[in-house]
Amino acid sequence: MSDRCMHAKFTVNGESVDAQVPIRMHLVDYLRDEMGLTGSHLGCEHGVCGACQVMVDGQVVRGCLTLAVQADGKNVQTIEGLSDSRELQQLQAAFLKYNAFQCGFCSAGMLMTALDITKHHKNASRDDIKELISGNYCRCTGYQAIVDAIESVLHTNQSSPSTQSGVKV
Repeated sequence: MSDRCMHAKFTVNGESVDAQVPIRMHLVDYLRDEMGLTGSHLGCEHGVCGACQVMVDGQVVRGCLTLAVQADGKNVQTIEGLSDSRELQQLQAAFLKYNAFQCGFCSAGMLMTALDITKHHKNASRDDIKELISGNYCRCTGYQAIVDAIESVLHTNQSSPSTQSGVKV
C-alpha cells in the first residue's frame, strides 16, 4: 500500500475522526484495522458479496469499494453503531425468530440492507425484498428465512399505530 496519506475528518458511530488516512485504504479496512470495528466483514473484496456494507450519510455502501478518504466530511455508521437502535433490535429479533442467522458472516451486511429496506422501502413486496437483498450473499440460509424476517418487520411496522401517524414511539 502507498505511504501517501490524506487528511480526513469524518464521524464514525457518533465519534469524530480526524486522521491522516492512507489514500488507497478502503473504508472497511480503516474501520476494522484502525478503529477496531470488526462487525463489517471482508468477503470478496470486489463489491459483490455485501458483507462489508456500512452506511455513509444514511446510504448503504460497500466498504470494500469505498476509499476511507471518501468519508471525509461524512457520517459513517457501522453495525456496532446501530446496536442500540430500535430498528436494528426489531430486525435482530425477527432474524432470530425466523432462523435467518446461520454462520453470521453475512449478518452485518444483511442487517444493514434490511435496515435500509425498512427505512426506504416500507411497502416492499416479497419479490421487492428478494431483489433488494440480491447484492448480499448468504451461503447458509437459502434466503427464505431472511426474506421472511424482513417481511415480518415491514408488516409489523405497517400495522403499528405509531408508524401510521408518522410519529415514532
